[in-house]
Amino acid sequence: MMEGDNSRPTSGDLDEQALFFHRHPKPGKLAIQATKPLGNQRDLALAYSPGVAAPCLAIAKDPHLAADYTSRANLVAVVSNGTAVLGLGNIGPLASKPVMEGKAVLFKKFADIDVFDIEIDAHEIDRICDVVAALEPTFGGINLEDIKAPECFEVESRLRERMAIPVFHDDQHGTAIIVAAAIRNGLMLAGKKLDEVKIVASGAGAAALACLNLLVELGARRENIIVTDIDGVVYEGREAMDRWKAVYAKKTEMRTLEEACEGADIFLGLSAGGVLKPDYLKKMADRPLIMALANPTPEIMPSLAKEVRPDAMICTGRSDFPNQVNNVLCFPYIFRGALDCGATSITESMKQAAVDAIAALAREDVSEVAAKAYGSETPIFGPDFLIPTPFDPRLILKIAPAVAEAAERDGVATRPITDRGAYLEKLNRFVFRSGLIMKPIFQIATGCEKRIIFSDGEDERVLRAAQVLLEDRVCQPILIGRPSVISSRLERFGLRIRPGTDFEVINPEDDPRYRDYVDHYFAKVGRKGVTPDTARSVVRTNPTVIAAVAVSRGEADAMICGLEGRYPAHVTDISQVVGVAEGVKKFAALSMLIAQGGTKFFLDTYVQRNPNAAELAEMTLLAADEINRFGITPKIALVSHSNFGSDDTPDAEKLRDALALIREAAPDLEIDGEMHGDAALNATMRARTMPNSTLDGEANLLVFPTLDAANITLNVVKSMLEALHVGPLLLGPASPAHVLTPSVTSRGVVNMAAIAAAQVVQRTAKA
Repeated sequence: MMEGDNSRPTSGDLDEQALFFHRHPKPGKLAIQATKPLGNQRDLALAYSPGVAAPCLAIAKDPHLAADYTSRANLVAVVSNGTAVLGLGNIGPLASKPVMEGKAVLFKKFADIDVFDIEIDAHEIDRICDVVAALEPTFGGINLEDIKAPECFEVESRLRERMAIPVFHDDQHGTAIIVAAAIRNGLMLAGKKLDEVKIVASGAGAAALACLNLLVELGARRENIIVTDIDGVVYEGREAMDRWKAVYAKKTEMRTLEEACEGADIFLGLSAGGVLKPDYLKKMADRPLIMALANPTPEIMPSLAKEVRPDAMICTGRSDFPNQVNNVLCFPYIFRGALDCGATSITESMKQAAVDAIAALAREDVSEVAAKAYGSETPIFGPDFLIPTPFDPRLILKIAPAVAEAAERDGVATRPITDRGAYLEKLNRFVFRSGLIMKPIFQIATGCEKRIIFSDGEDERVLRAAQVLLEDRVCQPILIGRPSVISSRLERFGLRIRPGTDFEVINPEDDPRYRDYVDHYFAKVGRKGVTPDTARSVVRTNPTVIAAVAVSRGEADAMICGLEGRYPAHVTDISQVVGVAEGVKKFAALSMLIAQGGTKFFLDTYVQRNPNAAELAEMTLLAADEINRFGITPKIALVSHSNFGSDDTPDAEKLRDALALIREAAPDLEIDGEMHGDAALNATMRARTMPNSTLDGEANLLVFPTLDAANITLNVVKSMLEALHVGPLLLGPASPAHVLTPSVTSRGVVNMAAIAAAQVVQRTAKA
């Protein structure tokens, strides 16, 4: 199971964080949520007795109708007996439950597939098969997970024969599909053909053998494959070989991995760290492809491999190196396609379709939206980009339809996709409604080392966020605070980062740049009622001003403040020192809520109390640009108590005037108003009042006439939906500067730092 990336450093602190994460605010990572309202007696009568009898009878008459009347067609069982869990071994079914819940979360987040994790106390093949096969009426698919070899081969084989729903052992086939895609592209770059290359495998477990089996299906010649395991080369006549491994036994005098590497084009490692020695690599053919997939330590480190063989192309299982082979690249989307077409199994053609889709995606020109998932540098197909990253938003759009089409060609699709365009639109809506919305931002920021200064450097939330930001290479934090206080709190909280070593600290009580900062600040505000004495006092005591001066002087790229004090005061400091961007007249605040049902933006939630029409127009245009940064097309509703002219209050009139100004400035922007809040979110309801509305579908940006209306709505919706608040994002400063709210969590600090870093990256790219 390679989606469990172990490349980040482990420590007691990380263990404690993981335990806390799994325990709070409620134990575990999953919950069941009703999809139908249960607000009154009639709802209960429809959901249960007597109304439930109608779908029961319909399904009894036609079992295929279960897909229409139940959740079965979107429900997968993740089944394990806990005998081969990650790198933990045979820890048993109960101890494997956190992993299976984690797998369920990945299914939901990446493909919107519902999952029940099922941990079974069964070790005998017959018992495992009987238990799982009996679950068929409940589920649309079975994902076998962390069942040890060789039993896993027999279990999957028998279940595929017995069950009329997809059965997929991800540890085998997920890895195999990604490996095959990488090999296909690597050989293309090397100018080699799959049916001609020599392949050496280190490791003969479930994943390794599945990789080889799929490569053979794709054209590799079995006689060109040499398999090695802990006992050396798998050769004819060797004792104690199971029948799956024996398929690759060769008649050869070779007995060691070193001998097998002579002249090899591909090294496939699914074994143990360090087994591929530099001397072995030297013996391989020109432009070798190294699949060093052991985790957390690869069979050979990429830096060492490149030192020995600069012509080598290298893939690992780690996210901190190029070409990460990660199962999450495929398993959610294979099941998405299989479930959507009602597939009765996952065929070899469906797996090959996934291989083709993943390999082709890496070779495609990257669209503007997809580029946001990769950071400041648009990836170009080549040795360091053989396969997409797991967060490429195009994966589901390419793999799921390809899998569904292959299922139809193979005759296993009981509900073929009849309207491909409508299906793609449905998948598009999911991509941009899920919590993955922040992933492109992190991809942009990661590795760019932008300097983000935090005014509240002594706050626990900032300290915890700083460690995450450094570990994940999102940015280079600069903390304002007393070094002794920061050090003692880091020790108290069990954090490993250290001031002066891992990050810079600006000490407001003793910094050699103090006089320079005072002069810079006074130059900005000296004619705004601030005396030199006041300037000296402010620069010593106001960390927001210190951060703003650092940004203004070019010693930081962006700033985060606001954990203490009043929001308007922080905005004033930023306005006076950092200033507004060219062409902008006033700041505004954009808030984002990420909820289970999707993502919405709210404007203006914190800055302008009663903006006029021109100010509303300006902030709306700024917000639209910011929303585009997330790879989302803004769909804007100006919301009011008035619904398309039903009232003529001053607020309603200024919204109409703002609409006219916005349309004049940006005629291609999708926007309408003024309208009721429910009309903004419900196209059917909106059409009853305004059939020819210029807003199509559901709005994602709600623009309010006053700060009160926006802020109240934001906080009510956030509490009702238990949504994650990202922001507020300050719109309009000359350099990225954001004012947080006192209730923000350390996770919120990390999100805002990533947004600030991404803004710097993208502004620099445009300059």
